Amino acid sequence: MVVGDFPIETDTIVIGSGPGGYVAAIRAAQLGQKVTIVEKATLGGVCLNVGCIPSKALIAAGHRYETAKHSDSIGITAENVKVDFSKVQEFKAGVVKKLTGGVEGLLKGNKIDIVRGEAYFVDANTLRVMDENSAQTYTFKNAIIATGSRPIELPTFKYSKRVLDSTGALSLQEIPEKIAVIGGGVIGIELGGAYANFGTQVTILEGADDILLGFEKQMTALVKRNLKKKGAEIITKALAKGVEETENGVTLKYEVKGEEKTLEADYLFVMVGRRPNTDELGLEQVGIKMSDRGVIEIDKQCRTNISNIYAMGDIVPGPQLAHKASYEGKIAAEAISGHSSEIDYLGIPAVVFSDPELASVGYTEQQAKEEGIEVNAAKFPFAANGRALALDATDGFVKLITRKEDGLVIGAQIAGASASDMIAELGLAIEAGMTAEDLAMTIHAHPTLGEITMEAAEVALGSPIHIIK
Repeated sequence: MVVGDFPIETDTIVIGSGPGGYVAAIRAAQLGQKVTIVEKATLGGVCLNVGCIPSKALIAAGHRYETAKHSDSIGITAENVKVDFSKVQEFKAGVVKKLTGGVEGLLKGNKIDIVRGEAYFVDANTLRVMDENSAQTYTFKNAIIATGSRPIELPTFKYSKRVLDSTGALSLQEIPEKIAVIGGGVIGIELGGAYANFGTQVTILEGADDILLGFEKQMTALVKRNLKKKGAEIITKALAKGVEETENGVTLKYEVKGEEKTLEADYLFVMVGRRPNTDELGLEQVGIKMSDRGVIEIDKQCRTNISNIYAMGDIVPGPQLAHKASYEGKIAAEAISGHSSEIDYLGIPAVVFSDPELASVGYTEQQAKEEGIEVNAAKFPFAANGRALALDATDGFVKLITRKEDGLVIGAQIAGASASDMIAELGLAIEAGMTAEDLAMTIHAHPTLGEITMEAAEVALGSPIHIIK
């Protein structure tokens, strides 16, 4: 029953409170708009609740355990190292609670109305928000769609007690002895690696000829080597065909080189990508253009073909990254306020929290060549860096891509400890139009991993100090 459904007016309504939605809402409020945000589940979206944040907490705990067990090379040994996985999960939940509570506080502090329920477009200026008990109509001048994505469920591998998506994989209450992972992309490698650090026997099946497509083979080779050191098996060019589930585990059937094989495990993780959440919003009611996959077309200000409706994040073209969504959220909010802000994706980094970490920003050497840009590629190894040696973390390198004609930094790749943090400096260099000389002449503290960036810039200039030219 609908009770007293008188339309509520707002300037901007944001659908979804993930890293795209809540950032867009706050920026719009800062710019003087009256903002309403609609969320059907938990504030913070997938990223904060069942994605980026909890997975990093689990990865961090796994690293602590592995370090405790395997530090004898630097003279530290520990006996009877144990994991209380329920406490690991409590730690993970605590991190999530702090951040989601923080988001709620930020929204309220910016005087944003938070509405719970599912949103459905009536027309280009009207939205219905429904929960189990009631429905409310909202009228708006502008709308921002930030509904994110969900795991793709394969018809042959329906999610169940033993066949899990990323949410299920993060919520296990015990450390499994064996897991099988379908998908050697970012999520599969990160969660497979996390459980491998806890001592789980991990098998990763990937249909392509390599894991982590999009990253250079020199980088992924380091990840594969470290996974194998931990007892993980990576099977590429593999076709998963079916699964049989019992009370205590699964039997996975797959094919490699025309030969059918089986694999037994406690759980099967299915991590083969994500699908945009655009199918239950009534977008056809307003005529918003989408691809066959449900990806919404946008212009350089995140505007859809309907001039007062904007979209960002996993539901628009490009990589499905939380920081991309946040960036687009700011652009959309500013565009609504009459600013000339436009999206420029060159400086958006991609990161894998693997072992070692991988990070990339801007052009790869191959991408630059394909676009006809003459470049220099300059590498400096972690193994020649004092801080990396002191950390016993010498795997990896920084690779700098500079334009041959003037030394302009147009790309960078990092494989190694803290690559996720180090890539920010190189993203800034690209955004600021800096050259290799600018990086080389920037004084970096010693001893730090950041010096590797400076050293790579010196290689690009032809005058390296700490490796022989």
